[in-house]
Amino acid sequence: MNVKGTALAVLPIFIESKFGKEGLNKWLESLNSEAAALYQNANTVKINHWYPLKESYLEPTAALCELFYNNDPRGAWEVGRFSADFALKGVYKAFVKMTSVSFFIKRASLLMTTYYQPSKMELKSSTYSQAILHMTEFPEAHHLIESRIGGWVQRALEIHGCKEVAVDITRSLANGDSLTEFILSWK
Repeated sequence: MNVKGTALAVLPIFIESKFGKEGLNKWLESLNSEAAALYQNANTVKINHWYPLKESYLEPTAALCELFYNNDPRGAWEVGRFSADFALKGVYKAFVKMTSVSFFIKRASLLMTTYYQPSKMELKSSTYSQAILHMTEFPEAHHLIESRIGGWVQRALEIHGCKEVAVDITRSLANGDSLTEFILSWK
């Protein structure tokens, strides 16, 4: 399974902004040599290239959670939120705010395949204050990846203008379920 460089590029930026240069160096030192070489220089990650998910995305996210969050997946959730801020700025931010929540969620679910291959996410239902997303294909599912996605969706809805956004993962491919279910609610 592969992940787009866009999803990788934000990780060292997040770590340095939250934990400083020392934190970034500590994180880099904890990575395997291949991942460390990839992240060593901000220009090394090519945003339009595809990288192996486990080595370049999952393991570095796990290292972040281990070093700075006492192995709590909340670290992955926070990276997801940061990534939404990073991705949905400028003209994209205006687009996000101009669309209906339902339209935006449907488009966001379709974006999944532009970040992860192979993958599939679909909007199962949507009302004025709730939506259900199903991730039905993700061969290398892991709870940290689901957390990053959940954090991204939560922050994207906040950027859209939704208040009191909650994202609950009620079923999980990583736990052996047939799909990962994200229940989104907002005011």
